[in-house]
Amino acid sequence: MATASATSVFPLRRGATAAWRHVDLALLFSSVAIAGMGVLMVFSATESKLREQGFDPHMYLKRQSVWVVLGLAVMVVMFSVDYRVLRDIAPFIFAGAFFLLVLVLSPIGSSTRGAQAWFQFGSFQLEPSEWAKLALIICVSAYCATHRGDLDGRRLLTVIGLAAVPMALIYLQPDLGTDLVFGAILIGVLVVAGARPRHIAAICLVAIVGMLAVVQLGVLKQYQVDRLTAFANPTNDPQHSAYNLAQAKAAIGSGGLFGKGLFKGTQTNLSFVPEQQTDFIFTVVGEELGFVGAFTLLALFAVVVWRTWRTATLARDLFGTLLCVGILAMFVFQIFENVGMTMGIMPITGIPLPFMSYGGSSTVANFAAVGLVLNVHMRRFA
Repeated sequence: MATASATSVFPLRRGATAAWRHVDLALLFSSVAIAGMGVLMVFSATESKLREQGFDPHMYLKRQSVWVVLGLAVMVVMFSVDYRVLRDIAPFIFAGAFFLLVLVLSPIGSSTRGAQAWFQFGSFQLEPSEWAKLALIICVSAYCATHRGDLDGRRLLTVIGLAAVPMALIYLQPDLGTDLVFGAILIGVLVVAGARPRHIAAICLVAIVGMLAVVQLGVLKQYQVDRLTAFANPTNDPQHSAYNLAQAKAAIGSGGLFGKGLFKGTQTNLSFVPEQQTDFIFTVVGEELGFVGAFTLLALFAVVVWRTWRTATLARDLFGTLLCVGILAMFVFQIFENVGMTMGIMPITGIPLPFMSYGGSSTVANFAAVGLVLNVHMRRFA
């Protein structure tokens, strides 16, 4: 009996140990490198302004460093437990995300600059929509994997319904940018899951018509419409919504090849670019580190994208593949939109740059997403 028992236990231990040997170091190190660069850029964007206002110039540096450390801890937790467990508890994950999104719209939620999207706990803000992205990826991936090769019209409507519920709640905050990320995730997962091309085309057409209707029918507030349209026609800007764009382009353009040097950016130090530590963090990189620094950052993002796609192709099951594809769609859309809006080729939507923009919820959720990809990669032989 003892021999049989030992034989049944030790292979599990050897399997767990073997999984740890398959950690994707390229993905891990590139994510950590971007986050480290983000901490430095957040410090550079805020140090001068905080000093002038009489606050601790290291305040944002300390906070962002804490978020990165916490994110690393969450990432370890996310790749320590077999990702297939998430498939079994997907309904509970969706229910939890739904509950938080409803709760944040209640008097318990905090309102900042016209948006009610956070829970305030002292100096820490919890933004449920960042975690709802991961919840959507897990739930849609689990449903599509269950109905592999059989995504007919009825099941496709079920998937759309899964996405529509949190998207509607997020729109009420209002946060149109995050809804666009949800749309990118949904399309990415459905394409790989085997949805029919005509269904994908219909979804895209409905989404385009819906966005045009939202802009034209007065559903959005005027300042939101101005932000979305300023990049296309900056001269027609009665609300001065193109100011951020003009200053962002000036900051990036002034950096040249090698930049002005860390902490030496005039646009940054004089606070010409609003929200520079959050939505416009890429302008700090462009001004102070120049083309070389911006290229290095984008190269690190390219490694994250490549390794995530590679893991999707190596995954042992469809659920693992769809998890990685959903995370890939989330990262690619956010990177392209955020960098694009600082250069005037995309509308200003307030989408943060992954691992770079200041913010606890975004940083920790991004590390959790990388943890899921590492999880799939580690267990591709299991």
